[in-house]
Amino acid sequence: MALAAQKYTIVTLRKPKTDNINVLLQWLGTSLGLFSLRDKDKSQFRIFIELLKSAKSQTPRTSDELAEFLELTRGTVIHHMNKLMAAGLVIHDKNTYLLRVENLKTLIDEVEQDIKRTCERLRLVASEIDGKLHL
Repeated sequence: MALAAQKYTIVTLRKPKTDNINVLLQWLGTSLGLFSLRDKDKSQFRIFIELLKSAKSQTPRTSDELAEFLELTRGTVIHHMNKLMAAGLVIHDKNTYLLRVENLKTLIDEVEQDIKRTCERLRLVASEIDGKLHL
């Protein structure tokens, strides 16, 4: 599936020495550049978790549903959804949102493929520029 524009931020962090699922999910999301220190109430993390649950049940959620369930404003939900869509992790279809894939491993596989395709396009353009500059 081709996405219009994607912005990936990969942060190299030491994996926490714990089996706590919430800590590991927070680490994974932070490593993907999803969660920042500015998000004091962890609203993007909470939205991401709800989308993960929705992916498991294959039930898309509306911004209103997420806002009500998470006790956030609709504007906050949409703000975070836009960031998740820009990262290529969430799909918006008919006023609903769903993770791009059904599980986290597949999500990482897709991110890796997206990055590889982008690097290959960059490599081709760089080669073309090098040729024009006789480098």
